[in-house]
Amino acid sequence: MKDDQLTPGRRVLLRAAAVLGLGAASGCADTGRSDAPRPTASAGTPAGGPQAARAHRPSAYRLQPMAGYGPPRAARALPRVRKAPILRMPGRDRSMVLTFDDGPDPRYTPRILRTLRKHDVRAVFFVCGEMAVDNKDLLREMADDGHLIGNHTWSHPLLTRLGRAPMREEIERTCDVIEDATGEYPAWFRAPYGAWNRNAFQLGAAFGMEPLAWTVDTLDWTEPGARTIERRVRAGAGPGVVVLSHDAGGDRSASVEALRSYLPELLDSGYRITLPSHYLT
Repeated sequence: MKDDQLTPGRRVLLRAAAVLGLGAASGCADTGRSDAPRPTASAGTPAGGPQAARAHRPSAYRLQPMAGYGPPRAARALPRVRKAPILRMPGRDRSMVLTFDDGPDPRYTPRILRTLRKHDVRAVFFVCGEMAVDNKDLLREMADDGHLIGNHTWSHPLLTRLGRAPMREEIERTCDVIEDATGEYPAWFRAPYGAWNRNAFQLGAAFGMEPLAWTVDTLDWTEPGARTIERRVRAGAGPGVVVLSHDAGGDRSASVEALRSYLPELLDSGYRITLPSHYLT
């Protein structure tokens, strides 16, 4: 059958098909559009107009409760609230813990770190926030070497003279500096001057920290000289002993020199210098 022989109804059908074909070709030529099917409008929303940007999926960050101005922290297992600090580590093996307070100090802390690194020994550094905030590189060096970083408050106050709110600020600010520098919250807390009270124990535990004191005090803060410091460490050496020294807060040259002497002697005598976290139960 020729075109001029088509019935009027058939001509209408063919013309409609041609129009639809042109529309489809025009749509395929728009290469800027996605081949994926468009989302249909949900009930109660307008179907016309440009598509709204897809809403981002709620992240875990936004679903967590916020506290203060810092990022949310993962839940941590909290230690029990103690009534007295830990003075020594349990066990009868020849192991000891070395601790250094008040730093970090760029004059002395790097020298102590070099000595510990030379003998492949780990220690605990109880840092003050006001010292740590300007020496985060030293905190990272401590962490990279495997040392523990403990909280020694922000400004080294006598905690027993502080109310709960200012005490919390002293502790929390230092925790934040340590976490910012190393990515880890401290697990150990030491009260300045060894002055503890109920609030100190409660707040330390609330921040996930155990209270660690000491067994042997070198009294190096009085600057007695390297030989006296060495003698005090040797006399107090024993299983589970925790030794207190300082890497800041004054002239700590004698503390640095003493460590170079007594550390290899302790190791040669069969002592193992370890970390308190090994004893956490």
